[in-house]
Amino acid sequence: MAHDDANYHGNFEVKFIRKTVVKAAGSLPETHIITLSNLDLLSGRFPVTYIYFYSKTPNIHLTVETLKSSLAQCLRLFYPFSGRIVQNPQSNEPEIMCDNSGALVVEAQTNISLKEFNFYNIDEYLKGKLVSVDHNFPVQIQITGYACRSMAITFTFDHALGDATAFSKFLVTWCEIANKKLISCFPNHSRALCARVPPSYDPLLADTFASCTLDDIRTIPTISMLLKRLYYIPKSNIDMMQKLACINGAKRTKIESFSAYVWKVMVNAIDKKHETCKMGWLVDGRTRIRSDDPENSMSNYIGNVLSVTFGESIVNHLNQGSIADIANVVHNAISKITNEEHFRDLIDWIECHRPGLMLAKSVLGLDVPTLVISSGRRFPVAELDFGFGSPVLGTVCSTIERLGVGYMNQRESARGDGSWTVSAILWPEMVAALESDPSNVFRPMNSSLLQL
Repeated sequence: MAHDDANYHGNFEVKFIRKTVVKAAGSLPETHIITLSNLDLLSGRFPVTYIYFYSKTPNIHLTVETLKSSLAQCLRLFYPFSGRIVQNPQSNEPEIMCDNSGALVVEAQTNISLKEFNFYNIDEYLKGKLVSVDHNFPVQIQITGYACRSMAITFTFDHALGDATAFSKFLVTWCEIANKKLISCFPNHSRALCARVPPSYDPLLADTFASCTLDDIRTIPTISMLLKRLYYIPKSNIDMMQKLACINGAKRTKIESFSAYVWKVMVNAIDKKHETCKMGWLVDGRTRIRSDDPENSMSNYIGNVLSVTFGESIVNHLNQGSIADIANVVHNAISKITNEEHFRDLIDWIECHRPGLMLAKSVLGLDVPTLVISSGRRFPVAELDFGFGSPVLGTVCSTIERLGVGYMNQRESARGDGSWTVSAILWPEMVAALESDPSNVFRPMNSSLLQL
Protein backbone atom coordinates (compact mmCIF):
# COMPACT_ATOMS: atom_id res chain seq x y z
CA MET A 1 0.00 0.00 0.00
CA ALA A 2 1.88 3.07 -1.21
CA HIS A 3 1.39 6.63 0.07
CA ASP A 4 2.53 9.83 -1.63
CA ASP A 5 1.68 12.16 1.29
CA ALA A 6 4.40 14.58 2.41
CA ASN A 7 4.30 16.63 5.60
CA TYR A 8 6.33 19.76 6.24
CA HIS A 9 7.69 21.45 9.39
CA GLY A 10 9.95 24.22 8.15
CA ASN A 11 12.46 22.34 5.99
CA PHE A 12 11.69 19.02 7.71
CA GLU A 13 9.72 16.83 5.33
CA VAL A 14 8.50 13.31 5.97
CA LYS A 15 7.19 11.26 3.09
CA PHE A 16 5.19 8.13 3.84
CA ILE A 17 6.28 5.50 1.35
CA ARG A 18 4.55 2.23 2.18
CA LYS A 19 2.20 0.53 4.62
CA THR A 20 2.42 -3.21 5.27
CA VAL A 21 0.37 -5.45 7.53
CA VAL A 22 2.69 -8.00 9.16
CA LYS A 23 0.98 -11.09 10.55
CA ALA A 24 2.30 -13.65 12.99
CA ALA A 25 4.18 -16.47 11.25
CA GLY A 26 3.74 -20.16 11.97
CA SER A 27 1.02 -22.05 13.82
CA LEU A 28 -1.17 -20.10 16.24
CA PRO A 29 -4.07 -20.86 18.57
CA GLU A 30 -7.48 -20.76 16.93
CA THR A 31 -9.22 -17.39 16.88
CA HIS A 32 -10.42 -16.58 20.38
CA ILE A 33 -11.16 -13.75 22.79
CA ILE A 34 -8.90 -12.73 25.69
CA THR A 35 -10.88 -11.02 28.41
CA LEU A 36 -8.98 -8.14 29.93
CA SER A 37 -8.04 -8.33 33.59
CA ASN A 38 -9.28 -5.79 36.11
CA LEU A 39 -5.87 -4.09 36.09
CA ASP A 40 -6.08 -3.80 32.29
CA LEU A 41 -9.30 -1.83 32.73
CA LEU A 42 -7.45 0.56 35.07
CA SER A 43 -4.96 1.61 32.39
CA GLY A 44 -7.46 3.10 29.98
CA ARG A 45 -7.08 3.10 26.21
CA PHE A 46 -4.17 5.49 25.77
CA PRO A 47 -1.71 4.98 22.91
CA VAL A 48 1.79 4.28 24.29
CA THR A 49 4.54 5.39 21.90
CA TYR A 50 8.30 4.85 22.08
CA ILE A 51 10.84 6.21 19.61
CA TYR A 52 14.41 4.99 19.06
CA PHE A 53 17.04 6.70 16.90
CA TYR A 54 19.88 4.76 15.23
CA SER A 55 22.88 6.66 13.88
CA LYS A 56 23.83 4.44 10.93
CA THR A 57 22.24 1.54 9.08
CA PRO A 58 24.17 -0.34 6.37
CA ASN A 59 21.24 -0.83 3.97
CA ILE A 60 17.84 0.65 4.79
CA HIS A 61 15.91 -1.70 2.47
CA LEU A 62 17.49 -4.86 3.89
CA THR A 63 17.05 -3.49 7.40
CA VAL A 64 13.32 -2.97 6.87
CA GLU A 65 12.88 -6.47 5.46
CA THR A 66 14.80 -7.97 8.40
CA LEU A 67 12.61 -6.04 10.84
CA LYS A 68 9.43 -7.28 9.16
CA SER A 69 10.46 -10.94 9.03
CA SER A 70 11.65 -10.98 12.66
CA LEU A 71 8.48 -9.12 13.72
CA ALA A 72 6.37 -11.89 12.19
CA GLN A 73 8.27 -14.44 14.29
CA CYS A 74 7.92 -12.33 17.42
CA LEU A 75 4.17 -11.98 16.90
CA ARG A 76 3.90 -15.77 16.90
CA LEU A 77 4.96 -15.70 20.58
CA PHE A 78 3.06 -12.47 21.36
CA TYR A 79 0.01 -13.43 19.28
CA PRO A 80 -2.45 -11.10 21.13
CA PHE A 81 -0.36 -8.19 19.77
CA SER A 82 -1.36 -9.36 16.29
CA GLY A 83 -5.07 -9.22 17.14
CA ARG A 84 -7.65 -6.46 17.50
CA ILE A 85 -9.15 -4.57 20.45
CA VAL A 86 -12.95 -4.85 20.23
CA GLN A 87 -15.83 -3.83 22.48
CA ASN A 88 -17.81 -6.58 24.19
CA PRO A 89 -21.44 -5.89 23.18
CA GLN A 90 -22.82 -6.94 26.58
CA SER A 91 -20.37 -5.25 28.98
CA ASN A 92 -19.13 -2.55 26.57
CA GLU A 93 -15.65 -3.28 27.91
CA PRO A 94 -12.67 -3.76 25.57
CA GLU A 95 -11.29 -7.23 24.92
CA ILE A 96 -8.64 -8.72 22.65
CA MET A 97 -9.76 -10.63 19.56
CA CYS A 98 -6.85 -12.98 18.78
CA ASP A 99 -7.45 -13.38 15.05
CA ASN A 100 -3.99 -12.53 13.63
CA SER A 101 -5.18 -9.34 11.93
CA GLY A 102 -1.55 -8.26 12.09
CA ALA A 103 0.58 -5.29 13.09
CA LEU A 104 0.85 -2.21 10.91
CA VAL A 105 4.32 -1.29 9.62
CA VAL A 106 4.75 2.12 7.98
CA GLU A 107 7.87 3.08 6.03
CA ALA A 108 8.81 6.74 5.68
CA GLN A 109 11.70 8.93 4.52
CA THR A 110 12.88 12.38 5.65
CA ASN A 111 14.94 15.04 3.89
CA ILE A 112 17.12 15.97 6.91
CA SER A 113 20.01 14.38 8.75
CA LEU A 114 19.67 13.27 12.35
CA LYS A 115 21.94 16.16 13.47
CA GLU A 116 19.28 18.62 12.29
CA PHE A 117 16.52 17.01 14.35
CA ASN A 118 14.97 19.06 17.19
CA PHE A 119 15.27 16.56 20.07
CA TYR A 120 14.31 19.04 22.79
CA ASN A 121 10.90 19.86 21.29
CA ILE A 122 10.59 16.34 19.91
CA ASP A 123 6.80 15.92 20.07
CA GLU A 124 6.06 19.26 18.41
CA TYR A 125 8.71 18.61 15.79
CA LEU A 126 7.16 15.23 15.00
CA LYS A 127 3.59 16.55 14.81
CA GLY A 128 2.21 15.32 11.53
CA LYS A 129 5.34 13.24 10.95
CA LEU A 130 4.00 10.08 12.57
CA VAL A 131 1.26 8.11 10.91
CA SER A 132 -2.09 8.65 12.66
CA VAL A 133 -3.01 6.00 15.21
CA ASP A 134 -5.18 3.39 13.49
CA HIS A 135 -7.33 1.72 16.15
CA ASN A 136 -7.70 -1.33 13.89
CA PHE A 137 -4.08 -2.15 14.74
CA PRO A 138 -3.12 -2.20 18.44
CA VAL A 139 0.55 -2.38 17.36
CA GLN A 140 1.95 0.13 14.86
CA ILE A 141 5.59 0.53 13.85
CA GLN A 142 6.96 3.41 11.79
CA ILE A 143 10.44 3.06 10.28
CA THR A 144 11.76 6.42 9.13
CA GLY A 145 14.98 6.82 7.16
CA TYR A 146 17.04 10.01 7.47
CA ALA A 147 19.22 11.63 4.83
CA CYS A 148 22.43 10.59 6.61
CA ARG A 149 21.51 6.86 6.57
CA SER A 150 20.29 7.19 10.14
CA MET A 151 16.94 5.77 11.14
CA ALA A 152 14.16 6.16 13.70
CA ILE A 153 11.77 3.41 14.72
CA THR A 154 8.54 4.36 16.45
CA PHE A 155 6.50 1.73 18.30
CA THR A 156 2.90 2.52 19.25
CA PHE A 157 0.91 0.13 21.45
CA ASP A 158 -2.66 0.21 22.72
CA HIS A 159 -2.44 0.31 26.53
CA ALA A 160 -5.02 -2.51 26.70
CA LEU A 161 -2.28 -4.87 25.46
CA GLY A 162 -0.05 -4.21 28.44
CA ASP A 163 2.22 -1.88 30.37
CA ALA A 164 5.86 -0.85 29.90
CA THR A 165 7.14 -4.15 31.30
CA ALA A 166 5.02 -6.13 28.82
CA PHE A 167 6.15 -3.94 25.92
CA SER A 168 9.80 -4.24 26.93
CA LYS A 169 9.47 -8.06 26.87
CA PHE A 170 8.02 -7.81 23.36
CA LEU A 171 10.78 -5.51 22.07
CA VAL A 172 13.64 -7.49 23.64
CA THR A 173 12.23 -10.74 22.22
CA TRP A 174 11.98 -9.11 18.79
CA CYS A 175 15.66 -8.11 19.02
CA GLU A 176 16.66 -11.61 20.10
CA ILE A 177 14.87 -13.11 17.10
CA ALA A 178 16.40 -10.55 14.71
CA ASN A 179 19.87 -11.44 16.03
CA LYS A 180 19.14 -15.20 16.02
CA LYS A 181 19.72 -15.42 19.78
CA LEU A 182 18.06 -17.66 22.34
CA ILE A 183 14.72 -16.25 23.48
CA SER A 184 14.69 -15.14 27.10
CA CYS A 185 10.93 -14.65 27.56
CA PHE A 186 8.13 -17.16 27.07
CA PRO A 187 5.14 -14.86 27.51
CA ASN A 188 2.29 -15.61 29.89
CA HIS A 189 -0.96 -14.45 28.22
CA SER A 190 -3.29 -15.81 30.90
CA ARG A 191 -4.47 -12.40 32.21
CA ALA A 192 -5.09 -14.44 35.39
CA LEU A 193 -5.48 -11.66 37.94
CA CYS A 194 -8.90 -12.48 39.35
CA ALA A 195 -10.91 -10.87 42.11
CA ARG A 196 -11.33 -12.69 45.41
CA VAL A 197 -14.65 -14.26 46.35
CA PRO A 198 -16.21 -12.31 47.85
CA PRO A 199 -14.28 -9.19 46.84
CA SER A 200 -13.12 -6.85 49.60
CA TYR A 201 -11.05 -3.69 49.57
CA ASP A 202 -9.88 -0.68 51.53
CA PRO A 203 -12.58 2.02 51.11
CA LEU A 204 -9.81 4.64 50.83
CA LEU A 205 -9.21 3.44 47.26
CA ALA A 206 -12.24 5.52 46.28
CA ASP A 207 -10.21 8.63 47.18
CA THR A 208 -7.73 7.80 44.41
CA PHE A 209 -9.65 6.01 41.65
CA ALA A 210 -12.89 6.57 39.74
CA SER A 211 -14.97 4.82 37.09
CA CYS A 212 -14.86 6.49 33.67
CA THR A 213 -15.80 6.04 30.04
CA LEU A 214 -13.78 6.33 26.85
CA ASP A 215 -15.47 9.71 26.28
CA ASP A 216 -14.30 10.87 29.73
CA ILE A 217 -10.73 10.04 28.70
CA ARG A 218 -11.09 11.82 25.35
CA THR A 219 -12.45 14.98 27.01
CA ILE A 220 -10.14 15.22 30.04
CA PRO A 221 -9.96 18.85 31.24
CA THR A 222 -6.26 19.65 30.96
CA ILE A 223 -4.57 21.73 33.65
CA SER A 224 -3.43 24.28 31.04
CA MET A 225 -1.52 24.25 27.80
CA LEU A 226 0.86 21.30 28.05
CA LEU A 227 4.37 21.39 26.62
CA LYS A 228 6.23 18.22 25.68
CA ARG A 229 9.98 18.35 26.22
CA LEU A 230 12.97 16.00 26.23
CA TYR A 231 15.83 16.45 28.72
CA TYR A 232 19.22 15.01 29.51
CA ILE A 233 20.40 14.63 33.12
CA PRO A 234 24.11 13.82 33.74
CA LYS A 235 25.04 11.14 36.24
CA SER A 236 26.72 13.77 38.43
CA ASN A 237 23.36 15.52 38.92
CA ILE A 238 21.60 12.23 39.72
CA ASP A 239 24.27 11.43 42.31
CA MET A 240 23.95 14.94 43.74
CA MET A 241 20.18 14.60 44.19
CA GLN A 242 20.56 11.22 45.89
CA LYS A 243 23.25 12.57 48.21
CA LEU A 244 20.93 15.41 49.31
CA ALA A 245 18.05 12.98 49.85
CA CYS A 246 20.16 10.69 52.04
CA ILE A 247 21.71 13.47 54.13
CA ASN A 248 20.09 12.28 57.38
CA GLY A 249 21.31 8.72 56.99
CA ALA A 250 18.15 7.35 55.33
CA LYS A 251 18.64 5.23 52.22
CA ARG A 252 16.68 6.68 49.34
CA THR A 253 16.53 5.37 45.77
CA LYS A 254 17.47 7.49 42.79
CA ILE A 255 13.82 7.85 41.75
CA GLU A 256 12.81 8.93 45.29
CA SER A 257 15.61 11.49 45.32
CA PHE A 258 14.76 12.75 41.82
CA SER A 259 11.09 13.04 42.79
CA ALA A 260 11.93 15.08 45.89
CA TYR A 261 13.96 17.54 43.81
CA VAL A 262 11.24 17.89 41.17
CA TRP A 263 8.50 18.32 43.79
CA LYS A 264 10.42 21.13 45.46
CA VAL A 265 10.79 22.92 42.12
CA MET A 266 7.10 22.31 41.36
CA VAL A 267 5.78 24.47 44.24
CA ASN A 268 7.15 27.55 42.47
CA ALA A 269 5.26 26.70 39.30
CA ILE A 270 1.64 26.31 40.45
CA ASP A 271 -1.15 28.83 40.99
CA LYS A 272 -0.79 30.50 44.39
CA LYS A 273 -4.44 29.78 45.19
CA HIS A 274 -3.55 26.12 45.83
CA GLU A 275 -2.53 25.27 49.40
CA THR A 276 -1.52 21.69 48.53
CA CYS A 277 -0.22 19.79 45.52
CA LYS A 278 0.41 16.16 44.71
CA MET A 279 2.97 13.91 43.15
CA GLY A 280 2.19 10.42 41.87
CA TRP A 281 4.23 7.30 41.06
CA LEU A 282 3.46 4.23 38.99
CA VAL A 283 4.36 0.93 40.65
CA ASP A 284 4.68 -2.46 38.91
CA GLY A 285 3.02 -5.27 40.89
CA ARG A 286 4.74 -8.23 39.22
CA THR A 287 7.17 -8.77 42.08
CA ARG A 288 4.42 -8.19 44.67
CA ILE A 289 1.68 -10.53 43.43
CA ARG A 290 1.72 -14.30 43.62
CA SER A 291 0.37 -15.66 40.36
CA ASP A 292 -3.15 -17.17 40.36
CA ASP A 293 -1.71 -19.66 37.88
CA PRO A 294 1.36 -21.28 39.55
CA GLU A 295 2.52 -22.74 36.22
CA ASN A 296 2.93 -19.27 34.73
CA SER A 297 5.46 -16.89 36.25
CA MET A 298 4.41 -13.29 36.92
CA SER A 299 7.83 -12.17 35.65
CA ASN A 300 6.70 -12.94 32.07
CA TYR A 301 3.08 -11.88 32.60
CA ILE A 302 1.88 -9.90 29.58
CA GLY A 303 -0.75 -7.32 30.43
CA ASN A 304 -1.11 -4.44 32.86
CA VAL A 305 0.06 -4.91 36.46
CA LEU A 306 0.30 -1.24 37.42
CA SER A 307 -1.05 0.82 40.25
CA VAL A 308 -0.48 4.45 41.08
CA THR A 309 0.05 6.09 44.44
CA PHE A 310 -0.01 9.77 45.36
CA GLY A 311 1.63 11.88 47.99
CA GLU A 312 0.02 15.19 48.97
CA SER A 313 1.79 17.95 50.83
CA ILE A 314 1.21 21.53 51.89
CA VAL A 315 2.93 23.99 49.57
CA ASN A 316 4.57 25.87 52.46
CA HIS A 317 6.01 22.64 53.85
CA LEU A 318 7.54 21.79 50.48
CA ASN A 319 8.96 25.29 50.18
CA GLN A 320 10.58 25.16 53.61
CA GLY A 321 11.58 21.48 53.67
CA SER A 322 14.90 20.05 52.55
CA ILE A 323 15.29 17.52 49.74
CA ALA A 324 15.76 14.88 52.46
CA ASP A 325 12.49 15.94 54.16
CA ILE A 326 10.57 15.70 50.90
CA ALA A 327 12.23 12.38 50.01
CA ASN A 328 10.75 10.97 53.24
CA VAL A 329 7.25 11.96 52.06
CA VAL A 330 7.97 10.35 48.68
CA HIS A 331 9.26 7.15 50.26
CA ASN A 332 6.25 6.81 52.56
CA ALA A 333 3.78 7.37 49.72
CA ILE A 334 5.39 4.75 47.47
CA SER A 335 5.72 2.26 50.33
CA LYS A 336 1.95 2.28 50.83
CA ILE A 337 1.36 0.21 47.71
CA THR A 338 4.47 -1.95 47.34
CA ASN A 339 2.69 -5.00 48.76
CA GLU A 340 0.36 -7.73 47.53
CA GLU A 341 -2.57 -6.63 49.70
CA HIS A 342 -2.80 -3.30 47.88
CA PHE A 343 -2.93 -4.93 44.45
CA ARG A 344 -5.48 -7.52 45.60
CA ASP A 345 -7.63 -4.74 47.07
CA LEU A 346 -7.36 -2.77 43.83
CA ILE A 347 -8.40 -5.78 41.73
CA ASP A 348 -11.41 -6.25 44.02
CA TRP A 349 -12.32 -2.54 43.95
CA ILE A 350 -12.39 -2.64 40.15
CA GLU A 351 -14.51 -5.81 40.25
CA CYS A 352 -17.10 -3.98 42.34
CA HIS A 353 -17.17 -1.01 39.94
CA ARG A 354 -17.42 -2.86 36.63
CA PRO A 355 -18.42 -2.67 33.85
CA GLY A 356 -16.27 0.07 32.37
CA LEU A 357 -12.85 1.65 32.56
CA MET A 358 -11.20 3.13 35.65
CA LEU A 359 -8.51 5.76 36.12
CA ALA A 360 -6.92 7.75 38.89
CA LYS A 361 -8.93 10.90 39.59
CA SER A 362 -5.83 13.04 39.17
CA VAL A 363 -5.27 11.72 35.64
CA LEU A 364 -8.87 12.69 34.86
CA GLY A 365 -8.10 16.25 35.99
CA LEU A 366 -10.27 15.99 39.11
CA ASP A 367 -7.67 16.96 41.73
CA VAL A 368 -5.18 19.57 42.94
CA PRO A 369 -2.09 20.24 40.75
CA THR A 370 -0.38 16.89 40.27
CA LEU A 371 2.74 15.58 38.59
CA VAL A 372 3.09 11.83 37.93
CA ILE A 373 6.54 10.27 37.62
CA SER A 374 6.95 6.97 35.80
CA SER A 375 10.31 5.27 36.13
CA GLY A 376 11.50 3.52 32.99
CA ARG A 377 14.80 2.53 34.59
CA ARG A 378 14.39 -1.12 33.57
CA PHE A 379 13.05 -0.38 30.09
CA PRO A 380 15.57 -1.43 27.41
CA VAL A 381 17.42 1.35 25.63
CA ALA A 382 20.97 0.41 24.64
CA GLU A 383 19.81 -3.24 24.52
CA LEU A 384 17.43 -2.53 21.62
CA ASP A 385 19.81 -3.69 18.90
CA PHE A 386 18.05 -5.34 15.95
CA GLY A 387 21.32 -6.26 14.29
CA PHE A 388 22.51 -2.83 13.15
CA GLY A 389 23.83 -1.43 16.41
CA SER A 390 22.44 0.12 19.58
CA PRO A 391 20.34 3.29 19.42
CA VAL A 392 21.73 6.72 20.29
CA LEU A 393 18.42 7.58 21.99
CA GLY A 394 15.34 5.75 23.16
CA THR A 395 12.44 7.50 24.86
CA VAL A 396 8.70 7.83 25.28
CA CYS A 397 7.20 9.97 22.53
CA SER A 398 3.73 11.00 23.65
CA THR A 399 0.84 11.18 21.19
CA ILE A 400 -1.58 11.98 24.05
CA GLU A 401 -3.27 15.35 23.56
CA ARG A 402 -5.26 15.59 26.81
CA LEU A 403 -3.98 14.82 30.30
CA GLY A 404 -5.17 16.07 33.69
CA VAL A 405 -1.69 15.88 35.26
CA GLY A 406 1.89 16.72 34.46
CA TYR A 407 3.95 13.67 33.55
CA MET A 408 7.60 12.63 33.51
CA ASN A 409 9.22 9.43 32.33
CA GLN A 410 12.88 8.89 33.12
CA ARG A 411 15.07 6.12 31.78
CA GLU A 412 18.72 5.25 31.39
CA SER A 413 20.32 6.99 28.45
CA ALA A 414 21.72 4.94 25.58
CA ARG A 415 25.22 6.08 26.57
CA GLY A 416 25.33 3.54 29.39
CA ASP A 417 27.17 5.97 31.69
CA GLY A 418 24.46 6.39 34.33
CA SER A 419 22.95 9.50 32.76
CA TRP A 420 19.21 9.78 32.17
CA THR A 421 16.82 10.81 29.42
CA VAL A 422 13.61 12.41 30.73
CA SER A 423 10.49 12.83 28.63
CA ALA A 424 8.17 15.44 30.15
CA ILE A 425 4.62 16.72 29.59
CA LEU A 426 4.37 19.89 31.66
CA TRP A 427 2.60 23.21 31.98
CA PRO A 428 4.69 26.21 30.79
CA GLU A 429 5.44 27.52 34.30
CA MET A 430 6.90 24.15 35.30
CA VAL A 431 9.11 24.05 32.20
CA ALA A 432 10.39 27.54 33.03
CA ALA A 433 11.01 26.61 36.69
CA LEU A 434 13.03 23.49 35.82
CA GLU A 435 15.12 25.20 33.17
CA SER A 436 15.88 28.26 35.29
CA ASP A 437 16.83 26.32 38.43
CA PRO A 438 20.47 27.12 39.31
CA SER A 439 21.26 23.42 39.85
CA ASN A 440 21.09 22.98 36.06
CA VAL A 441 19.72 19.45 36.44
CA PHE A 442 17.38 19.44 33.41
CA ARG A 443 19.35 20.09 30.22
CA PRO A 444 17.48 20.43 26.91
CA MET A 445 18.29 17.44 24.72
CA ASN A 446 20.28 18.16 21.56
CA SER A 447 22.42 16.38 18.98
CA SER A 448 25.66 17.31 20.79
CA LEU A 449 24.53 15.58 24.00
CA LEU A 450 23.76 12.52 21.83
CA GLN A 451 27.29 12.77 20.39
CA LEU A 452 25.99 12.83 16.81
